Amino acid sequence: MTLKLSVALILVCCIGALKMQAQDMPNVVYILVDDLGYGDVGCYGATKVKTPHIDKLASEGKIFTDAHSASAVCTPSRYALLTGQYPVRANNGKGLWGPSPVTSELLINPEQFTLADVFKKSGYATAALGKWHLGFGEGENTWDKPLRPGPNDLGFDYYYGIPVVNSAPPYVYVENDRVVGEDPNDPLVYVGRGKEKEVTPITPIPPEASQRTANMFKGAVKAHKLYNDYTVGTVLAGKAVDWITEKTTKEKKSPFFLYLATTHIHHPFTPGKNFQGKSDADLYGDFIQELDWMVGQVTSTLEKQGVAENTLVIFTSDNGAMLNLGGRNAVKAGHKINGDLLGFKFGVWEGGHRVPFIAKWPGKIEAGSVSDQLICNVDMLATFMALTKQNSKDIDDLDGVNVLPALVGNPKEPIRKELLLAPRSQKHLSLRKGKWMYIPAQGSGGFRGYKPQHHAWGGAPGVAYVGGTNSDMEKGQLKEDAQIAQLYNLEEDKYQTTNVYNQFPEVVKEMEAVLATFRPKD
Repeated sequence: MTLKLSVALILVCCIGALKMQAQDMPNVVYILVDDLGYGDVGCYGATKVKTPHIDKLASEGKIFTDAHSASAVCTPSRYALLTGQYPVRANNGKGLWGPSPVTSELLINPEQFTLADVFKKSGYATAALGKWHLGFGEGENTWDKPLRPGPNDLGFDYYYGIPVVNSAPPYVYVENDRVVGEDPNDPLVYVGRGKEKEVTPITPIPPEASQRTANMFKGAVKAHKLYNDYTVGTVLAGKAVDWITEKTTKEKKSPFFLYLATTHIHHPFTPGKNFQGKSDADLYGDFIQELDWMVGQVTSTLEKQGVAENTLVIFTSDNGAMLNLGGRNAVKAGHKINGDLLGFKFGVWEGGHRVPFIAKWPGKIEAGSVSDQLICNVDMLATFMALTKQNSKDIDDLDGVNVLPALVGNPKEPIRKELLLAPRSQKHLSLRKGKWMYIPAQGSGGFRGYKPQHHAWGGAPGVAYVGGTNSDMEKGQLKEDAQIAQLYNLEEDKYQTTNVYNQFPEVVKEMEAVLATFRPKD
């Protein structure tokens, strides 16, 4: 036998073994919702909205009560999910703190091992659908060339979705590395802010839908017409259904990983016609109910294709709910967007990052179960490596831990001992350690609006608006004698009503020492 033939036979055997291994692996659908708060769905206590499909996931799977996003901000939260690293490690150690701008380059190094790479390494088909918001290309992205590197360079076979977010341009769809409907004779051209007379018109929406940034692009008229704020949910649900169906036809043998990142329920609130006026929580609630329909489209397709029994479905959010106009109108209607948690999106109080997290895997995850294990989206890479029989110790600078035992079992001891939590404000980078939550500054480090014309409310005024209480606040303001930093015993005070910073100096000293090891160096 020749050497070349021997090598060929070895390769064939290895490929065959990989395929056999892959066939034994579960499919994975990871549904990442945008700005969905801890109190926004029925199974977490909502009464003003109806979420039967999400609630069914919970009844057939497991609810986590202490799950978090590594950041209270969308872009750094997604960075943590896809890399398994805290956002403070990004940007050459300077960290990611805010949403990436329209012209952002790709914020993840294509050489970095990602969540999608975990599945590719195990023979999975992979796709990312929906909101991206992690940039494209190298250097400033001027949108005048193929959008590479991008999702296709981070382990995803296929990408289709909204390149930034539904409240920021360009208001077009991107498929892989191209704008959908692009025309060489009418290219998409970035012109920046303040060029309203030049830019291409976009879908008109009413003021009550909440804020949307004006378009910053001219040209690409056909591409812009394909994007309608009121049909994004239908389009993305349809893409998910089509992709799952295509990957589960009889001749398809490989398992699949679908990362479905919805634009729901991020502002502007533009539910489709079938959902308008159907909830008891204004446009905000209508948008949640359309999201629930989208989840139902995915789960019913899994059942129809005969793969639901061997599919792990995870449903969660990128951060807590935002007290924008839509959120405030929902609160007026009696809806508790973050339940009784303190704070909102962008801030480091619990409402900014404690999120719904539901996992269903028939025969593996106990139906109707509840877990109080501390987990985070930064843990997903290590967890999926364990799921696919890979060793996460092979990955450098991994901050996530394997929480698979918490998904499929009921460990008596905490899997995670501590967790770094980031808001918009760098000085509010905080630490959770066991029952303690330490915030090294006053306030939440998030939004601070409080007037009717302000897009985003937060801080003490926002807490007062939703009827919350905190020992450092009075009548919507921080007290003059408010403590200089914050410490909360979440075991006794989940809703952070009482700041005990001055009472436990030894705990503060211990947590400050740990936190100092994570802070970006100047």
